[in-house]
Amino acid sequence: MAFKALLFDVFGTVVDWRSSIIAEGEAFGRDHGSGDGLNIDWAIFADAWRAKYQPAMRQVREGQRGWVKLDDLHHENLLELLEEFSISGLSGDEIDHWNKVWHRLNPWPDTVAGLTRLKAGFVLATLSNGNVALLVNMAKHAGLPWDAVLGAEVAGHYKPQPEAYLKTAAFLGLAPGECLMVAAHNGDLVAASACGLGTAFVRRSTEYGPGQTTDQDAENEYDLVADSFSHLADQLGC
Repeated sequence: MAFKALLFDVFGTVVDWRSSIIAEGEAFGRDHGSGDGLNIDWAIFADAWRAKYQPAMRQVREGQRGWVKLDDLHHENLLELLEEFSISGLSGDEIDHWNKVWHRLNPWPDTVAGLTRLKAGFVLATLSNGNVALLVNMAKHAGLPWDAVLGAEVAGHYKPQPEAYLKTAAFLGLAPGECLMVAAHNGDLVAASACGLGTAFVRRSTEYGPGQTTDQDAENEYDLVADSFSHLADQLGC
């Protein structure tokens, strides 16, 4: 079956969340500290924030709490981090702005050009755990040419629950096999494949920094394996 739509994981696959958060953290530290600013290792801060991501969603997936969008989970996790890193004295507006750093993540160098090429041949949609407002604002910030913003909030389920993949395909009026899931994470692709979607692994070997040890390579048989979105476009004839 020919693919008609490409569905993208976003955090780590499309945008470089870690470097973006570090850069904003450094600017935040200069603005809110005294003397040389807040004496914080912002790489550790970024990693700690991201480490809270899956446990927070797991509570929703396992029914321990009702639906909570990712912006709100990030906010809850940020409040914990501010205490853990002894950052105090911020107003509610300042905390909200800092939480929305996830709306302002920067793309990988190949992202926009690669997506633009792929858009010429396919429908492009997000299949992300990010909520709609987050993804729309990110697209405006980073110049991401989506045809549709879909995923967890629209489906009412966080990946890797099957409903996230199946409902996203259905919203586009497509069978699962007409959709190609594009991700830099083996676990995401395994879940998508189990739902009947095609799979494309794109390497992002520094998503977690220079010492990254996970998701360096495709660990399963996928339809496509690429080193960049441009490489993926080459393989798909775009």
